Amino acid sequence: MRRTIVEPADVSGAALAELKSWLGITRPNEDELLVDLLQASLAMCEAFIGQVPLWQLLEERLPVQPGRYPLVTRPIATSIVTAELVTQDGSRTAIDPADFELELESNGGANFRLDRALDGQGVAVRVRAGIAGTWDDVPAALKQGLIRLAAYFYRDRDRTGGTKSDLAPPASVAALWRPWRTVRLT
Repeated sequence: MRRTIVEPADVSGAALAELKSWLGITRPNEDELLVDLLQASLAMCEAFIGQVPLWQLLEERLPVQPGRYPLVTRPIATSIVTAELVTQDGSRTAIDPADFELELESNGGANFRLDRALDGQGVAVRVRAGIAGTWDDVPAALKQGLIRLAAYFYRDRDRTGGTKSDLAPPASVAALWRPWRTVRLT
């Protein structure tokens, strides 16, 4: 299974303004860098808590054999956006809604059920996922951790060489995110 971000979360408005305020930046010349740092913070937050913090459009590739396949992405914010058959040459065709079902779970997860075998390379399922739809709706602890981590990345951007501790968020950020962390046994 492969997952791709089709449409990243929008952090160019309120999130960017909050980060610039935190850093004391008033000019727009570093906005592109700051947006990239916010996106990196979102990715690290998702890896740490096991959930997408801010709505994104994501695509997961699933097998073409009939069966029930759990989606990796959590929490599913809306029902399925599209389900397409990816053929051997890479072209896509919509799958008849009668041939599949998206089963939402109470924990925010979902299972994609394919009722019949399809002839192709894979099934591309697009879903919108995230804890919050807008930056203002992101829970305070997650938001504070995202801003702190992006600020940390900004201040530390010119450092060369890395350590193993760079793979985890700073302790102050981890403390904010820990209550949101989910653990899944596979």
